[in-house]
Amino acid sequence: MSGTLNKVMLIGHLGDEVKMHYFEGGGCVGRFPLATNETYTNKQTNERITSTEWHNIVVRNKGAEICEKYLSKGDKVYIEGRLKTRKWQDDSGNDRYSTEIQCTDFTFLTTKKESESNAAASNMHSAQKPIESQQMGSGPIEDENDDLPF
Repeated sequence: MSGTLNKVMLIGHLGDEVKMHYFEGGGCVGRFPLATNETYTNKQTNERITSTEWHNIVVRNKGAEICEKYLSKGDKVYIEGRLKTRKWQDDSGNDRYSTEIQCTDFTFLTTKKESESNAAASNMHSAQKPIESQQMGSGPIEDENDDLPF
């Protein structure tokens, strides 16, 4: 392979709301932290240890507006992009560096609303299943000739 590759794929949870920055020309940038976790068991102590890595995500223009509208802190998202390191100077004049993920593609995996509705739905289904199984086992199906398409 003669070329190079700069590609990042992450699945994680938003650590904060999307912060938007708008420009005069109509463009915008959205920034948010993304947390990824690694869990392993310490062989010596048999203790489960979770290590969290934080990533600075940068999304531009229409993608940033979509993220701002639909994502909130705690949501799970798939991010695809490339690494970019920026050099800047702090208030003391010292050179500082920030490494960010320039997002090129994203997929919403779950949102709080979906999680809440899924939890409520699973509670409803688990409460209804015993009743359904009792009804189905109580006797033969009366109307086998219904108009179901399958």
